[in-house]
Order: sequence, then C-alpha cells, then structure tokens
Amino acid sequence: MGSKLKLVRNVNHSRRFRFVVLMAGCFVVTMAFLVASKPQTPVHSNSGFRTWLPPPQSGDDVVTGDINGITGSHSAHSGEEDALNSQALGDLIKEEKQVPHVTEREKDESFQREENAIVVESTPKEEASIHEVTGTIQIPERKPLCDVADQRVDVCEMYGDVRIPGNSSSVIFMEPSNAAPKELWQVHPYPRKGDEACLAGVRELTVKASSEAPQCTFRHDVPAIVFSVGGYTGNLFHDFTDLLVPLFLTARQFDGEVRFMVTDFKRWWIAKYLPVLQRLSKYPVIDHDRDEEVHCFKQVIVGLRAHKEFHIDPARAPNGYTMIDFTKFMRRVFSVGRETLNCIEDLSARKPRLLIIARKRSRAFTNVDEIVAAAEELGYEVVVGEADAGTNLARFAQIVNSCDVMMGVHGAGLTNFVFLPLNATVIQIVPWGGLEWIAVLDFGNPAKEMGLNYVQYSISIEESTLSEQYPRDHPALTDPMSFHKRGFHVVRSTFMANQNVKLDVSRFRDVLWKALEHMMQ
Repeated sequence: MGSKLKLVRNVNHSRRFRFVVLMAGCFVVTMAFLVASKPQTPVHSNSGFRTWLPPPQSGDDVVTGDINGITGSHSAHSGEEDALNSQALGDLIKEEKQVPHVTEREKDESFQREENAIVVESTPKEEASIHEVTGTIQIPERKPLCDVADQRVDVCEMYGDVRIPGNSSSVIFMEPSNAAPKELWQVHPYPRKGDEACLAGVRELTVKASSEAPQCTFRHDVPAIVFSVGGYTGNLFHDFTDLLVPLFLTARQFDGEVRFMVTDFKRWWIAKYLPVLQRLSKYPVIDHDRDEEVHCFKQVIVGLRAHKEFHIDPARAPNGYTMIDFTKFMRRVFSVGRETLNCIEDLSARKPRLLIIARKRSRAFTNVDEIVAAAEELGYEVVVGEADAGTNLARFAQIVNSCDVMMGVHGAGLTNFVFLPLNATVIQIVPWGGLEWIAVLDFGNPAKEMGLNYVQYSISIEESTLSEQYPRDHPALTDPMSFHKRGFHVVRSTFMANQNVKLDVSRFRDVLWKALEHMMQ
C-alpha cells in the first residue's frame, strides 16, 4: 500500500513538473512573439505589459496630419504599413545620399537667412513692430541703406531707429553691436549725380549703420526727407527739374505727413517756394545745418528720387504719378483758375491769348515789336512777360494760366509752362548751334508729358546774332557740331551765353498759325 502511495506521489510530481515546464515554455514563446513582432499601438493586458511609442517631433502628426498629435488607434502590426514605412525609409536614405556638398560659406549664408527670418531688427521696445505668421516672426531681410545704382541720384531709405544730429553731416541707423558688417555711405542729397560743378555747392552727408549715436532729444511720429537746396538753385529750370519735381515724386505719397530737413539752407529759396513745401508737408522745415536737436525718426529718406530731366516715369513713381499729376498739383498750389483749354469752344467769345517770354540777357528777342504785330494780325491777343529769379511766381502763374499759347527761346523762362492749362500750346525757339537735342530733352518731351501741344522752331543763321559776330566761314556757323565735341561748357559759352535772336516774322507766321490749328482741333 505504501509502495502504491509512493508511486502515485511520484506520478503526481512528474505531472506537475511537466505542467510547469509546459506553462513556462508557453510563457517564453509568448514573450518571444511579442518582442519579435513590435506592435505599433499600445497593447493592454491584464499582465501589465504595454508597448511605448515615441511622440511625433512636431505638433503635427507626420502620418495622418492630425494637428493635435497622434489620436485614435492604429491596427497593431499591419503588414502594409510596415511595407510603406520601409519604402519611405529607403527613399529618405536615397535623398540623403543625393544631397550635394555644401560649402562653409553656403552654410553661413543659409544660417543667416534662417536667423533673419526670426530676429527682429534693433528698435526701441516701445517702437518694435512684430508680425506673427503661423507661429513664427517673419521679418524681411534688410536691404542696403542706400541705392547708388541710379545714374541721376543716390537715395538712402531707412526704417527703424534713425537718428539725425542737427548741425552735423551724419544720419545714423541704429543696429545691434554684433551686427556686421557696418554700412557707411557718402551721399550728396541733390539729384545731379556726377556733376562736380553742381555738387561743389552741396553738403555731403554720411549715412551709416552703427550701435552708437547721441541720445534722442526730439522724437517724430512722421517720416523725414533730407535734401539740399544748394547746387543750381536760383535758376527757375533747375528749381523745378532738380528739386520741385523730385520733391513731388518723393513726398506726395505721404499726403503731408512728412518732415523736411534741409541742408545748404537758403531762406530766400524756402520763402519763394513755401506754398509748394507747405502743400507737401504739414510741418515747418528744419534747417539741418543750424539745428541743435538730435532728431529721431522711424523712417528717413536721404536724397530725392528723380528720373530724367523734367520727367516722371509712372512705372517707377509711387501711386503711378505722372507729369500731368505734377502740373495739376502746381496749379492748385498757386490757385490758378483753368485746368483745361476747351479748344475752339473756349475761344468763341474771345481772342486766343499768346504769351511771349522775353529774356533780358542772352537768347533775347531783338525784334519783339515785330513779333507782336505779326501775332496780332493773325488774331492773337499778345502778352509780353519777363520771368527771372526775382519774379513773383504766384502772380506770374496767373498770367501764364490765362494764356492759350506760350512761346520763348530755349531757356529757364519756358519752365513756366507748368501753369498752362491742359491742351495749351508751347512754342520753343531753338537758337543756332545744334541745340535741338537739349531743347527736346529739357522742354519738348516734358511738354508732351504734361498734356500740352508742342511746336519747335529752329532759327536759321540769318536769324542769329552770331552771323554778326563771326565771318561766314567760321566753324561756329559752318560746323557747330564740332563745338559739341569739346564739351558742354564750350557749347554754352558759344551758342547760349553769347547769342540773341531776330525772328524772321514772315517765316515764323506759319508757326503761329500751327498753334491756332491745335486749338481748332
């Protein structure tokens, strides 16, 4: 009996042992399966084991596009997903192998571009403007302070913390001390680039980027435009083509909310054109050369934008401004009455009115009385006007605007055509000496751009007083273009400073009639 019990106990121990071994084997096989399969989603079980997934590297789910991260559940151990993931990994490895070699300079430039995309330019905290776009600060890369590519003028434009110490030659754009390289420009704020004789009378300014500058003593809420009234000012033509047209082009877009800082300050010039300056700016002009303040602005333009002579290119102008916009502006500044000549309807109850610009010194008419008589025979009412530096511009503007036709020898007096109404006619008499090119450049093309009719009359040798000064075989009479090869100063002294005009009224009568025809169209 004892032997049987012992045998039974041995059999039971053997069964328990096999059962334990079997359970242990099953456990080992199960764990091996779990480890080998690497399921893609958490597996919850009563045993407490769970597979861990790393979070995505950004706020977006790189697989599903869920902006809140991974949500929901994926099927554990999907063969298709494994195949796609393997293929994507292979493509990524291929792309990495195809990345071209990047030099250290390219790395630096790439880093700078990334840095510029997130760093705000140095401005006072209370003035800094931060624009948030899709969670990141986007600041455009700063351009060079000055643009010196234009053939006519250098213009500097700055946004941020700009400081202008009065009675100095400096305009300082504030930058962090670690910004490099520092910019430094030397500019003449007058649109006659390359004309050394002109720029000799224009103060040179230093425009620079720096981390050091005097403390502000006067802060402005409007932009500033810094320019010079030196150069050729005092000549009516240059007052307009060098300053008034460029001022309109540069400042009109601000609708009066801009401040003028003037170097080479001439009180008489400011007084003469004060109506224009007051229409372009609501604030008193600052005499930069005598001022003692440190003026601080958020935007500064140094120099005046200018295109060709007496010209505005609408494609380059703010708001597409044209010369017609400029003349309309000037007529309003001086409160002249007529905007447009309504051709023949406007002349039904009166005679056409002709203004003759009479010069006193060079290129003067020597037979004004004959010209007046010939014009009156054709039915004109004639007005003879003299325009020089001392002329009251407002009063003369009224006279010009009342006329339908204006005529004069090439010279500054023709500049008054800006006050003519639209559709009026300008007659330019070109002196002897191959001056047709400059006549068209200075007044011919501008007249057409102002909406005026333009007629050009080139005099003959017999109509020039040069025929009395030189023998008939002199190069000034036989080959005037040879003088042009010797420089414009020779042309000016020979054909402009020492020549007067005696019009052949019989020949000129056709020109006066042509002007009448323009009004009849």
